[in-house]
Amino acid sequence: MIDKNGGFTLVEFLVALVILMVGMLGLLQSVNIAMDKNLETVFRNEAISVADTLMITKRAKTFDALSTTVASPAWTSTPISVRGVLKNYSTQVIVTQPTDRSKQIVVNVAWKKKGVRSTHSISSFVSTF
Repeated sequence: MIDKNGGFTLVEFLVALVILMVGMLGLLQSVNIAMDKNLETVFRNEAISVADTLMITKRAKTFDALSTTVASPAWTSTPISVRGVLKNYSTQVIVTQPTDRSKQIVVNVAWKKKGVRSTHSISSFVSTF
C-alpha cells in the first residue's frame, strides 16, 4: 500500500532551516563587508580633501613666502566631522628646495581605522622665473 499523506518530516524541515540560515548569515556578512569598505572610502576621500586644501593653501603663497623645512616637521592633528562623528586626521607639510629656482611641497595626511594607520601623500613643485 502506498502512503499518500507524504509531507516534510521534522528532520527535512530542520535541514532546510539550517541551509536557509547559512545563506542569510552569508548575506549579512557581505553587507557588513560592503559597509566597512564604504567607510574606508569615505575616510580616504576626506583625507584627499584635507590634503588638497593644504596644498592649495601652500601653492597660493609666493615663491619667497614658502619657507623650507629644516627638520622633519611634526604631525598636527586635524579633527574633521565624518558622517556626524569627529575623526582625527594627522597632517604634515614638508617644503624642500631641490634647486635654487624650485621648491617641492609634500603634504602627508594619516588616519587610523580599527588600529590600522593609512596615509595619503601628494606633492607639487613651485618654481620661479
